[in-house]
Formats: sequence, C-alpha cells, structure tokens
Amino acid sequence: MTDRKKKLRLIQLSLLILGSLIIFFTYSNREKPNSEKIITQDLQEKINKQQSSKSENSDVFYNVEYTGLDLAGNRYSLKSKEAYSKKNNQAVVNMKFVEAVFYFKDDTTLFVRSDTGVYNNKTLDMKFLGNVLANYEGSELFADKAEYSNSKSFLTISDNVKVKDIRGTIAADKLFFDIKNQKLDIASSLNDKINANIDLK
Repeated sequence: MTDRKKKLRLIQLSLLILGSLIIFFTYSNREKPNSEKIITQDLQEKINKQQSSKSENSDVFYNVEYTGLDLAGNRYSLKSKEAYSKKNNQAVVNMKFVEAVFYFKDDTTLFVRSDTGVYNNKTLDMKFLGNVLANYEGSELFADKAEYSNSKSFLTISDNVKVKDIRGTIAADKLFFDIKNQKLDIASSLNDKINANIDLK
C-alpha cells in the first residue's frame, strides 16, 4: 500500500470517527443532572394536564382585537395579548393584558388598560379587572374594576377609585359615567364623604 493510499485511509477513518462523535453527541438523549433542571418532572406533568384540560374546554387566541360601534354610535377598539372562550359559551371572551380605546362623537378619546377583562361579543359589554388605568382628556383614573354596559351606554368604575387631574385629585368608592349624556356621578360609602383635593384657581 502506497503512502498516498495510507494517508487517504487515515483521513477517511478520522472523518468517520469525527462524524460518528458529532452524531452521538447531537442525538444522544442523556439525562441532565437535577441541578440543571428548571422544573421538576411532577410540576411539568401538572402543567401539561392543566394545558390539555384548558384546550379541551376552551379555544385560546393570541393578539386579539375587536372593533366596532356601540349602540350610541361611538367607535371602540378592544385588544388583548391573550384570550380564551369556553367552547360551550363562545359569546364570552376572557382576556389578559387588555387595552381599549373609545372614540366618542364629540372627538374625545378614552383609553383604558387592565390586567384582565371580559368581553361579551353579543351584547358588546366589557369588564376591566385589576390595575385599571384610564386616561380621558388629560385626566388619569386608577381603580380595580371598570364595567361598560353597551345597552345602557354607561361606564361604572369601582374599588379603590382615584382620579388625578390638573385641577386636583378625587378618591371615591364608585364613579358612574353616563356616556350618552356626558354626565359623571360620584359615590362614596366612607361616612358619605368624598376625598377631594381640587385647585379652584
């Protein structure tokens, strides 16, 4: 065997061994040490069961947007990063990371954001829950809950309500905003008083 053939055989054998090692390390299913595992196998099984039961009973959507007109003729846009509806009740959509914009006929705009929400695509009613933040004409509103009734053209804001405005601040139990008549009513059960700090100048 000539030196040239020996070198070729040696190169071929080296390449074969190298290729075998690459395949072995790429496709070997070796167990990672427990210190490298992020979650335990029991926890992973529980998560898988929850996801499968959720997907069996409901439809899950991502980056959802609903737009339309309410009964008063105002335009709205409702967005959610994640939403699901139960298969036996498709009208009610549960949402996470919710943003809504209401475009009123008088050219004013109301922005609402919350952690979660519920939208009824039949009645067009909306609920905003958890860390509700609203912005209207430069005024900021903070609350735990807000409900929009399309049939009554009414927005109810409740639980730890606080309004910040250039004219001052208001803290109350509930705010009732009549969208059609552009009227705001404030209610408080704390000794029937409303905490307000208003600049009258």
